[in-house]
Amino acid sequence: MTARVLVVDDIAPNTRLLEAKLTHEYFDVLTANDGDAALKLIQEESPDIVLLDVMMPGLDGFEVCRRIKADPTSQHIPVVMVTALNEVADRVRGLEAGADDFLTKPIDDTALFARVKSLVRLKMMLDELRLRETTSEQLGTLPGSSDDDADDVESARIAIIDDDPVSAKKLCAIVGDAGYGFTHFDDKEMALKAAKAGKVDLVAISLDLGTGDPLRLCSLLRSAEETRQLPILLVIGDGETERLAKGLELGANDYIVRPVDRHELVARVRTQVRRYRYEERLRLNYRHSIEMALTDALTGLYNRRYFDTHFDAQIQRATVTGKPLAFLMLDLDAFKAINDTYGHTAGDEVLTETARRLQENLRTVDMVARYGGEEFAIVMPDTTGAEAEAAAERLRARISNEPFNVGDNESVELSVTLSIGLAIASRKPDATDLIKRADYALYAAKRAGRDQVHQFPEDADFTSAISAA
Repeated sequence: MTARVLVVDDIAPNTRLLEAKLTHEYFDVLTANDGDAALKLIQEESPDIVLLDVMMPGLDGFEVCRRIKADPTSQHIPVVMVTALNEVADRVRGLEAGADDFLTKPIDDTALFARVKSLVRLKMMLDELRLRETTSEQLGTLPGSSDDDADDVESARIAIIDDDPVSAKKLCAIVGDAGYGFTHFDDKEMALKAAKAGKVDLVAISLDLGTGDPLRLCSLLRSAEETRQLPILLVIGDGETERLAKGLELGANDYIVRPVDRHELVARVRTQVRRYRYEERLRLNYRHSIEMALTDALTGLYNRRYFDTHFDAQIQRATVTGKPLAFLMLDLDAFKAINDTYGHTAGDEVLTETARRLQENLRTVDMVARYGGEEFAIVMPDTTGAEAEAAAERLRARISNEPFNVGDNESVELSVTLSIGLAIASRKPDATDLIKRADYALYAAKRAGRDQVHQFPEDADFTSAISAA
């Protein structure tokens, strides 16, 4: 992994030492010797992570960190404060300023590289999610949003995994007094089950578990889809650098060293939960934007863009497997008259109700899309001509046999009918050819009087069939 690292320290030998270590690990290193120069470089170069000395003349590290986190253009850059101080009060002060972690001088190389790599991975993921969100907003598939929801951490639920009664009682008391909901587990299997069920927002794991391997639990949490992004806070003893580095490599987000300070634990939990809530909002927005981009806003069906891609994939599958593939084109009869007589709102209600009835009468494996206007398309994999025709007749009857109630209080009752054209993929299926066949069959159904199903002759040459008709 490579990244651009900004090292900020007013003492030149310290800067050169860190620069040499990081460069040896193939990081791109920038340096600054005071806070003002660091803030300027951040604006100009946008580093992936900042290693920030605390004790500097002028702007100290705490103030520089606060300014980085207060600026929307840089607030998501991870900041690791580097200090000779080892007072809990200073760590809490740094966390409240927005610092993501601390390294104490003299810096241990294992801890340095593990922390940098872990935070850079996190930033890369968040950058990608933010970029997708921005793109979605520009495309109009997602409304503008803010980070306000990320501040709501009061409802957070914490899982505390520690089989030492004294230690567990202290951790539970701290998070409970801070207003968080919590559950104590002395069994990692039960904890994993609860986490997968979505019942927690952060997992605090003691590395001193007497039964089971706590790092194995980290691995299991990260490998499961349900808990892949769940924050993990390690509780470690002093001097456990190697195990800590392994834990960070496995995906742990943060750690706290025993003896656990109340204020530091609360600050670290708050930071991790806020970040988790923010990440979840980005993911939810991304999923929503994908849904908006691929579905029809009125009916909730897949749109033409999704249909084209899915249909091509089904054609390729049919080519490989040799299994039958049915394709239906459906069109509401005399739909323009509904719009002209009762208005477009009534027309929209008819389209929405049609979509609902179609979905209710298809298999899970069948895909229905709004093809355009009052026209729908259905792809039915592994379906013979006889099976598809029976399904098409069922759909036609489901529309025509039950009136549509539209308007205020559903006061208007409409009789709606549907014409359907059906085609079966040939031995050498082609998407364009199959659409043409189904479309022609639909045209034949319309011409024959509407409210009926027509199937294009299987294995018939399209040109010959048209000529014969």
